[in-house]
Amino acid sequence: MTDKRDIHIKVPVLARVEGEGALQISSRNGRIETLKLEIFEPPRLFEKFLEGRSYTEVLDIVARICGICPVAYQMTASRALEGLFETIPTPWIASMRKLLYYGEWIQSHALHIHMLAAPDFFGCSTVVELAKTHPDEVRRGLKLQEAGNAIMRLLGGRSVHPVGVKLGGFWKAPSEAEISDLREKLQACIQDAYALVDWVASIPLPQDEQQFTCVALHHDHEYAIDDGRIVSTNGLNISADEYQQHFSEHQVPHSTALHASLAGQPYLVGPLARMNLNHEQLPESIRELVSRSAVSFPSNNMFHSIVARSIEIAYALEQSVSILQAYQSTDSPSVEVTPQAGTGFGCTEAPRGLLWQRYDIGEDALISKADIIPPTAQNQARIEQDLRTSLEAFGLDKDDDQLRLHGETVIRNYDPCISCATHFLNLKIARS
Repeated sequence: MTDKRDIHIKVPVLARVEGEGALQISSRNGRIETLKLEIFEPPRLFEKFLEGRSYTEVLDIVARICGICPVAYQMTASRALEGLFETIPTPWIASMRKLLYYGEWIQSHALHIHMLAAPDFFGCSTVVELAKTHPDEVRRGLKLQEAGNAIMRLLGGRSVHPVGVKLGGFWKAPSEAEISDLREKLQACIQDAYALVDWVASIPLPQDEQQFTCVALHHDHEYAIDDGRIVSTNGLNISADEYQQHFSEHQVPHSTALHASLAGQPYLVGPLARMNLNHEQLPESIRELVSRSAVSFPSNNMFHSIVARSIEIAYALEQSVSILQAYQSTDSPSVEVTPQAGTGFGCTEAPRGLLWQRYDIGEDALISKADIIPPTAQNQARIEQDLRTSLEAFGLDKDDDQLRLHGETVIRNYDPCISCATHFLNLKIARS
C-alpha cells in the first residue's frame, strides 16, 4: 500500500486535514533540528468537484467542506460570486447573513473552548472528566453552543450543512414569532457569555510569548466578520482580489496539508489574530469586559487564543440580540442574481480565521476553476513554528508522554480541523 505521506498532488486540492496526525522531531543538545507535523488525510478535492458545475450549486457544495463551520464557506462564496455578478444584497439580507455567521462563531467557539481546549488546562483527557470537576462551566458551555446552533437552524434550516442560504439571500424569511423566541433565548445567554470570559481569563494558562505575524480582515467601523480589507501586523492592507499577489500555498513532502506563507513567512489567522488587529473595533461593553480581566490585547501569548474566543462569543451574542431587536419581516428575502463571466473573489472570517475563495466563471455560467484556502491550511506553517518554539521552551528532556501532551495542547490551541486527531498524536522523537 502506498504511503500517503509520499503522494504529491498534481491537481488543485483543498486539503482538509481531519484524521491521523503524527509529529516527528529530531533534536541535538536540547535543540530541535527538524520538526514535521505530518497529516495523512487524503485530499478531498472539493475545488475539482466544483469545476463544470453551475454557479447555483456552489453554496450547497461548499457547505459540505466542514460540518462545524459550513456558514463560513457559504458566506465567502456568496461574496465572491455576488461581487462578480454585481449583485447588491438588501440591508435585510446583509443583517441576516451577519446573524447567521454570528451563530456559527458562537457554536464553534463554545465547542472548542469546552470540549477541546479547556480540558488540557485542567489536567483532563476529555470534557467528560472536566464535567466532573467543573459541571457548571461545562453546562454553561453547552448552553452557549446550543444558542449558536439555534441561530443556524432558524436561518439555515439546520445547524449542520445549512440549506436555507442561496445566492442573493435566503429561501425564506423567519416569522416574527420565531424571531421573538430566538431573541429571548439569546438574551438569556448574555450573562453566561460574560461569565465565560471571566472564567477563561482566570485559567492559569502557559506563559508562551512568541513573535508572529497576525493576519485578519479589518473594517473601520466594526469588528470584522464578513466585510473589510485584509491587514496584517506588518502593515499589509489589501483587498480580497489582491490576496494571491502576497500569499502563496505550497505542498510539503511530509504532509497532505498545504502550507501557506505571507512574503515567504508563516503567519497566524484566527481569534487571537483578530483580537490583536481589531480589539479597538469592539463595542464599549465588550472592551469593558476585557479590561477587567488579567489578559490584555494585543498579546504575543498564543494560549490567549482561548480568551479571544470567549470574547468573540460575548461580542457575537450582543450583536445577534441587537439584530433581532431591530428585526422587521420582509416579503423579499432574496434579490435576483444575473450571472456573468469573469473572476470573483471573496474573503470572510471563519471561526478559525481568514477564509479566501476565488471562482472563475465561463460564458456558460459554469465554474471553470475554483480556489479555496481555509484557515487551517494558512495556520499549518505557524503551528509547526509554534511547536518548535514551545517544545524547546518546555524542555526536550521531558519523557515522550509529557512532550506528546504538550504538543497536542499547542495544536488544539489553534482549533484546526485536526483537533480530534491530535488527541492521539503519534510522537516520534530522536535525541542525540
